[in-house]
Formats: sequence, structure tokens, C-alpha cells
Amino acid sequence: MRVLLDTQIMLWALTGSSRLRAVARDLITDPANDIYVSTASIWEIAIKHALGRGDMPVSGGRAAELCAAAGYRELPVTWQHAVVVETLPPLHADPFDRILVAQAMAEPLRLLSRDAAVAGYGAIVMAV
Repeated sequence: MRVLLDTQIMLWALTGSSRLRAVARDLITDPANDIYVSTASIWEIAIKHALGRGDMPVSGGRAAELCAAAGYRELPVTWQHAVVVETLPPLHADPFDRILVAQAMAEPLRLLSRDAAVAGYGAIVMAV
């Protein structure tokens, strides 16, 4: 399966957080799955870390290094992804989450998230 991690899930996986549920951990560590991280997630971390947000335990640069070391695949944001955002119903206002949903739909990938609003986008999202 091709799985796109949302930013929070990715951070929890990289930092070994106990907040990452076993079902998510199993999906991420299953060698049969291809794990993707969006450029948008690294961008989100970089912005929030630079603002001194306490919920960003690493910088964007460090997150990118850790993703590469974990074997995650980088998913750049393309024009096609940006255009899909226009078609999304307004279930979620966060632009980072909306681009992740659009990327999952366009590629296609399954988006792994614990955000209840993101889960409203349907079967493309695996709510864990």
C-alpha cells in the first residue's frame, strides 16, 4: 500500500512518541508499504518551528533528515495537487491538511491521520 503520513503522524513516528497508535506504527513499519511524506509537511514544520511553537520538536531541516534516514519517500507538491484543492469541500480550513488530502487523491495514496476533520474526506483517509 502507498501511504502518505500527515505531519503529526510523521513527527510521532520519527520521535518514537507514545501518541502514535499501534495500528499506525504497524502500517508505517510494514515493509510491504511505501511511506510518503509531503514537502508541505516539512514546510509546515519549518514555519511552526521558526515561530517557536512547542509542538514542533524538530526543525524542518532535521525532520527532512530523519524522514530520509527512515526511508520515507518525498512527495513534492505539484500543480496538479494544487488544482485538486479547489475541488475539496470546505471540511477543513488548514491549508497544509488540505494539500495533503489533495495529494492523496491525485496520486492516489492513503492519507494516515488522526484529525477527525481530515477523516471527513472519505475513504482516501485512514483515521488512526
